[in-house]
Amino acid sequence: MKITRSSSSNNAQYRMRTLTISVVLALAGCAPSNQSRVAESSNHTTQQFYGTDNPFVKEAVYFVMTDRFVDGDKTNNYPEQGGNLPSFDLPLYGENGENGETANVGYLGGDLRGVLNNGQYISDMGFTAVWLTPVVDNPDQQFSGGEAIGFGGAFKDGGKSAYHGYWASNFYKIDEHYPSRDLDYKKYTSSMRDQHGLKTVFDVVANHGSPSFTMPVEQEKFGKLYDENDQLVADHQNKPPEKLDPNNPLHQFYHTTADIMQLSNLDEDNAQLRDYLINSYLYWIEQGADAFRIDTIKHVPHHFWQEMAARVRALHPNFFMFAESYDYNANFIAQHTLAKNGGISVLDFPGQKAITDVFESSSSDFSDLLPYLHLTHGPYANPYELTTFYDNHDMPRMNASDTGFIDANNWLFTSRGIPVVYQGSEIGFMRGKAEHQGNRNYLGQANVELAKTHPIHDALAGIANVRKSSPALQNGLQVNLEFKGDFASFYRVIQKGDIAQTALVLLNKSAKTHRFNISKFLDAGTWTEMRFKQDTQVIEQGESLIAKVPGHSVHVWVRDEKVINESLKAELARLMAFK
Repeated sequence: MKITRSSSSNNAQYRMRTLTISVVLALAGCAPSNQSRVAESSNHTTQQFYGTDNPFVKEAVYFVMTDRFVDGDKTNNYPEQGGNLPSFDLPLYGENGENGETANVGYLGGDLRGVLNNGQYISDMGFTAVWLTPVVDNPDQQFSGGEAIGFGGAFKDGGKSAYHGYWASNFYKIDEHYPSRDLDYKKYTSSMRDQHGLKTVFDVVANHGSPSFTMPVEQEKFGKLYDENDQLVADHQNKPPEKLDPNNPLHQFYHTTADIMQLSNLDEDNAQLRDYLINSYLYWIEQGADAFRIDTIKHVPHHFWQEMAARVRALHPNFFMFAESYDYNANFIAQHTLAKNGGISVLDFPGQKAITDVFESSSSDFSDLLPYLHLTHGPYANPYELTTFYDNHDMPRMNASDTGFIDANNWLFTSRGIPVVYQGSEIGFMRGKAEHQGNRNYLGQANVELAKTHPIHDALAGIANVRKSSPALQNGLQVNLEFKGDFASFYRVIQKGDIAQTALVLLNKSAKTHRFNISKFLDAGTWTEMRFKQDTQVIEQGESLIAKVPGHSVHVWVRDEKVINESLKAELARLMAFK
């Protein structure tokens, strides 16, 4: 084994540039023959190893709660909106409110300009796509019906505004709180793409509109739906579901049974309602949406999603969609991924639970992560297309230390799936806090600037940018080696078309440096460490790769050649058969 260490910063910078150029060329399908390119003359005999054919798997998603990110344009805040039921800045105070325990259920000013202004910040962190909470038109007052929400409360909408965007009154129109005079949604998506290389994930809803009954006096927009011409097409008229008249044209978009609190329960069996919704989704694709995140998918029957997916993909083949089916049963959420049900990926909730269990506790075992992966014999149509995460806006934020977040991100950006990180996690923002305890508090530009020197942010950017430049970490099959205690090791391998790359991932969540000795499945050749870009090891046949990984850190050793090791080939072929 020959180990080469850079003797000067110039050599390190030269090697970094060379490796970066090689990977970029590989992604473009024109890498030099001695790097990731598989010779064209042998393509027909080269075994193919990869996670999925869907190109979206290469993305990493930064999840933004639009109103709660950054206020980039104060002219669209409308602080006086709502009259005697105002919708701006509605604080909730905990028992220890004087110590900062507050939440808020009003608009706070975040908008498209605030996201675009920070597009480079998001891209520099290593993300390639931004998921925004819904930006469609919502009611302009706080809801006067239902039960009043209080600090730490849940499943109550009384006194809340539609700051979150999930109370649509017009699925075709952008809410006035988000665009600027010179920045509509279409310009936003094109600017994010052209200026920062960031795709846009559009959040869609199909099961409900706004809160629609129990109001003391009927409120404007609540319980109503308007079309692309701003014409009223449905109206709950403040009636409970059981009082709706199936013969009233304005009631026909709704079920006559309740579902979630006082939210209107949209009737997916109504053909006109299906057209209304699906055509609105197609409209937003025309405005630049690159993918969909689907809210509350389990509340709508499979036949709707089958029709919706077919109609979308007829016009936009390979259009990627992932959904929220808030359930920790993999067999249950996996049903949405099947072709017969629309072939829609899902957020990996079983994975979320396992990840938080492991990285919130310093005494946990890496082996506890293995069951949720389902790399073989799994219920999912393809586990590599799942979106992986450790928290979001609907659950308590991960309650981990700084090093716990660092360890979680090292895992998230190297293991199978498409990583999704909620805004603020790069500084451990409001860690441990639930929805109405601070989870959805305003982040703001000051915290974005603070993040740029925060240890969680620095480590996240380091590993996310390695994934951003590594085809193997994006779409490689995962071959697990050893998961035990504070240490884990596995390969990610891709051999597809002109790309051939193996990444060896070594994870250490302990506080001390750990020495890894890897020989199983190890191919001879040149291996380069990509996380810190310090070492290159030339491995001879039968030798081991030895690496010392610092505490709470990760190494990613990359070999840019076809797989030679016959035992590894056999394991990869086995994994290909099960994905």
